[in-house]
Amino acid sequence: MRIKIVQAVLASALLLSGTGCGYIFGDKAVIHDRSSDYKKAPETPPLKIPEGMDSTSLREIYVIPPVEDKFLPQGKFQVPQPVPLAAGAGSEVVRIQKLGDESWVLIGVAPGQVWPEVRNFMAASGMQIARADARAGIMESNWLTVEGKPLASRFQFRMEQGVQRGTSELHVLQMQQTGSANEWPATSDDPAQAAAMLQAIAQFLANSTDSAPVSMIAEQGISAGGKITMQQATEGYSYLRLELPFDRAWASLGRALEKSAFEITDRDRSSGNYYVRFLGMTAKQEQGWWASLWNSDDAQLLVGQVFVVSMQTLPEQAVTIRLRPQDESTSFDKREEQELLVMIKGNID
Repeated sequence: MRIKIVQAVLASALLLSGTGCGYIFGDKAVIHDRSSDYKKAPETPPLKIPEGMDSTSLREIYVIPPVEDKFLPQGKFQVPQPVPLAAGAGSEVVRIQKLGDESWVLIGVAPGQVWPEVRNFMAASGMQIARADARAGIMESNWLTVEGKPLASRFQFRMEQGVQRGTSELHVLQMQQTGSANEWPATSDDPAQAAAMLQAIAQFLANSTDSAPVSMIAEQGISAGGKITMQQATEGYSYLRLELPFDRAWASLGRALEKSAFEITDRDRSSGNYYVRFLGMTAKQEQGWWASLWNSDDAQLLVGQVFVVSMQTLPEQAVTIRLRPQDESTSFDKREEQELLVMIKGNID
C-alpha cells in the first residue's frame, strides 16, 4: 500500500514538472495559457456613430497623452541628466498662493488625485453637490446658509493643471443668492467668504492628499502635463514657454530666479527684463540633483556673471522667457544656456 502511495506522488510530481507541466499548462493543454493571446488579437476599425447621434460617451479608456515638451535641439548636443519634476517644490505639498486680489491652492499632486478629495471635503462639510463636471474640473455646491450672513451662498471649486507637471491648482468662487439669474460672477461676491473656504479646503487637502484615490475621468479631462516647456527658436537659441498671463508669469519668474541661485540686481517690468547675477550652487544644491548637471569647473566659470532674463508676451495668454549674458562678448555655449533654463524652469510655479 505504501509503495502505491509513493508511486502516485511521483507520478503527480512528474505531471506538474518538466513535460508534464506542458500537458496541464500550455497552448494545447487542459488549462489554456492565455497570457500571450493579445498578440493574436485582430485590429478592428473604430466604431462609427450614425450621423445625428451623440458620441460624447464613447471615449478611449486609456488615452496616450501627447508629448508636452517639444524641445529638440538641433545638431550635436550632450544628453542632459534627468531633472526632478519640480525642482523647487520642496516638502510643501499644499500651499496657498496669492497674486493681487486672486488666491488659489497649489497642490503637489495631479488633478485626478485632487478631484475625489474635493468631493470628500464637500461631503464632510455637509455641502450637497449641485453640479460636477470631472472633465472640466468643476464642482459646484448647492445654496448654503452661512452663519451671520443675510444672503445664502454657493461655491464653485475649479481644478486645473499646475505650472509644473503632476501638480494642480484649486480656485474657489463664491456667489450670493440675489434673486436674479444667479449666473456665476467673474469674481466672488464676498471675497472674505471665498478666502475662508479656500483656507478650509487647503487644510483638508493638506491632511489627506498623501492617501487620496485617483479619479480616472478627471485625470483624463484635466491635463497634468504642466504649463511650461523648453523650446528652440529658429535662430538657434533656447527659451521657455509659460502658459500664464503676463502679471502672474512676471511674479512667478521673479520668485523662481531667487530660488535658482540668482541674485536680482535690477528689473524693468515695462520691457519684461530681469537683470540677475549667478551666485553658483548652494551647499544644499551641491549635495543634491544640481551637482549632477555640472561639474565644479563649469559652475565656477559662470559664478558672478550677469544675465538678462527677458519675458515677451504671446497672444494666447502665454509668455516666452529667454536668458542671455548682459555682456554679449562673454563666452556662453548652448549647454550652459539650456541648463540654466532648466534650473529656472523647475522653480516656476
